[in-house]
Amino acid sequence: MSTLTDYDILILPGWHGSGPEHWQTAWEAEFPNMRRVIQENWEAPRYADWSQRLTGAVGACKKPVILVGHSLGTTLAVRWALTHSAFTVAGAFLVAPTDIDRFIGDPGYNILGFDPILLAPLPFPAMVVASRNDERVSFERAEVFATAWKARLMDAGALGHIGSAAKLGLWPQGLVWFGQFLASLESP
Repeated sequence: MSTLTDYDILILPGWHGSGPEHWQTAWEAEFPNMRRVIQENWEAPRYADWSQRLTGAVGACKKPVILVGHSLGTTLAVRWALTHSAFTVAGAFLVAPTDIDRFIGDPGYNILGFDPILLAPLPFPAMVVASRNDERVSFERAEVFATAWKARLMDAGALGHIGSAAKLGLWPQGLVWFGQFLASLESP
C-alpha cells in the first residue's frame, strides 16, 4: 500500500491556471511534496510548450511521480503520457476532464495542440473524477474517457467543473478519493 510521502506529486492546472480559491492551490499549500508545474502562458496554451514544462518537471523528480490534473491539465497528462513513453509515471488523478473536441472553433478558443482527446489505455493506473453538471464535459463523455484510459471513474455529484467556482477549499472528498487511489497503487 502506498502513501502520500512515497511520491513526488505534480499539480497540473488547466486553462488560466488554478487561482487562490482552487482546491489544487489548497492541496499544494497543505502538502510539501505537491508542486505545481508552472506554465509560461496560462491564457493561450500550446501543447508543445506545456508538454516541455511537464517533461522537465517529471525529469527533476526524485521519487515516483503522481500527476494531479484538473480540466486541461487532465488532457495534458493523458496526451503527454501517451506520447512520452521514455518517462515513468506511477499514476494520475484526473479531475474534470474537459471535452476540448467540443470547443474547437468556438470564439475565444485559443488552445493549440491538445486535440483531439486521445482515447487509448494509459500506461499507468489512473482515477477520473467527474461531475454530473460540468459545463465542459458531460458525465457520459467522462465515462467514455475513463473507459478508454482504463481508469477508475468517481462520480462527484453536482459540482460543476470542480474548480474555483465550486469553492471546495481543501476538498475533503477529493482527498479521500486521492487517498484511495494512492492506497490502490503498489508500493514504489
